[in-house]
Amino acid sequence: MENVNRNHKNSVFSSLFSTPDVLRELYSAIEGIPIPQDIPIDINTLTDILYKGQINDVSFLIDNRLVVLIEHQSTVNDNIPLRLLMYIARVYEKIINRKKLYQSKLEKIPSPEFIVLYNGEKEHPDFKELKLSDAFKDIEGLKLSSIDKIPLELIVQVYNINHGHNPEILKRSETLGSYSIFINKIREYQKEKDSLEKAARSAIIYCINNNILKDYLEAHASEVLNMLLTEWNQDEAVEVAREEGREEGHENGLKEGKLIIAKNLLAKGSTLEFVCEITGLSPEEIEEIELNE
Repeated sequence: MENVNRNHKNSVFSSLFSTPDVLRELYSAIEGIPIPQDIPIDINTLTDILYKGQINDVSFLIDNRLVVLIEHQSTVNDNIPLRLLMYIARVYEKIINRKKLYQSKLEKIPSPEFIVLYNGEKEHPDFKELKLSDAFKDIEGLKLSSIDKIPLELIVQVYNINHGHNPEILKRSETLGSYSIFINKIREYQKEKDSLEKAARSAIIYCINNNILKDYLEAHASEVLNMLLTEWNQDEAVEVAREEGREEGHENGLKEGKLIIAKNLLAKGSTLEFVCEITGLSPEEIEEIELNE
């Protein structure tokens, strides 16, 4: 667990699952099939695509035959299939020689798989599928409406990894199971402590004393604390901004509500990319808010 990336705003999840051996364990646990040690795992996470001030959590190749994208979310985003569609296109651009696309011979590419691991506080089933086609606009009366097969589809598998959900997966992956316990402990302590920081510190001490992510937490305790505070405070800021925007947006219309959310997020230090992602506003619309301040 030595390669905690310090060049971007990392998350505890992405730093934990940042080595081939741990990703091998994680994927084997989710799919319920062993991946032999001699099969190579190559991490190809893109570092220039930002969301919530972070990179996409994990992208890796298994034996150059399967490319797996894994997202960790505390709030399930129904737009994740569209986001991952755009992301996988960038991954293919990275791993495929573009010149070969213009040759007559078929260029074989790794098959994609899309996984979301959910550990938010709201109720969620153990497993759910999200489909890109659910976002398609109604095309009744147009030529495409008579086609039986959807021309483009992307399916995301969403697994609930909260304590008490998907126990077999958590049991098969010691790292994922320990991470689930760690997050659950933070929430338990939050009910007793005055702040997230105190709850996180108590959870770190508890887990070290009980041999849960012990080596990782001992080596990176201060960094883990900083990542948690950044990550969770950002989520809280989004919820507050959304609620404020909803209340005022009912009175002023949908566009005004989005502008209010954007303004609140900017005031809390969110990046332009993040605000665009959350609100759906263009960079130009958001920059206009800043100019009018």
